[in-house]
Amino acid sequence: MKKEEKKKVIVSACLLGENCKYDGTNNYNERLAQFLEDKIVFKVCPEQLGGLPTPRVPSEIRNGSVFNKDGDDVSYYFTKGALETLKIAQENEISIAILKSNSPSCGNGQIYDGTFSGTLISGDGITAHLLKINGIEVYTENDIDKLEKMF
Repeated sequence: MKKEEKKKVIVSACLLGENCKYDGTNNYNERLAQFLEDKIVFKVCPEQLGGLPTPRVPSEIRNGSVFNKDGDDVSYYFTKGALETLKIAQENEISIAILKSNSPSCGNGQIYDGTFSGTLISGDGITAHLLKINGIEVYTENDIDKLEKMF
């Protein structure tokens, strides 16, 4: 009888306590960390993978590009980080990602509207979008109930 393989998952590093959030803090989620205990986890921060420092000026998507609060177009860094994240997923045959909700990199289904007013709109972050169009299922920390039922 074949031993069942552990599930491999890409996860936003900030959700697991890495201080890689734009303000130098994290978004640690204890319930998610417990859920992932028996999985092979690949922690990523697409913004750091793209070359942005931590801390950094907060960014949001506006008209398909990513701008920081100072008005600088930082799309290049977000795209580079998304491509690096996709590469990690493909090289490790990972089909599931759990990413930080609402983020301009990781948001899945909802992102901030680009006005830095805290207003959410429908849409995906740069990394979430790239992973999805390449066949990777994307979830957020708000989907733990659904994920627990899946595996």
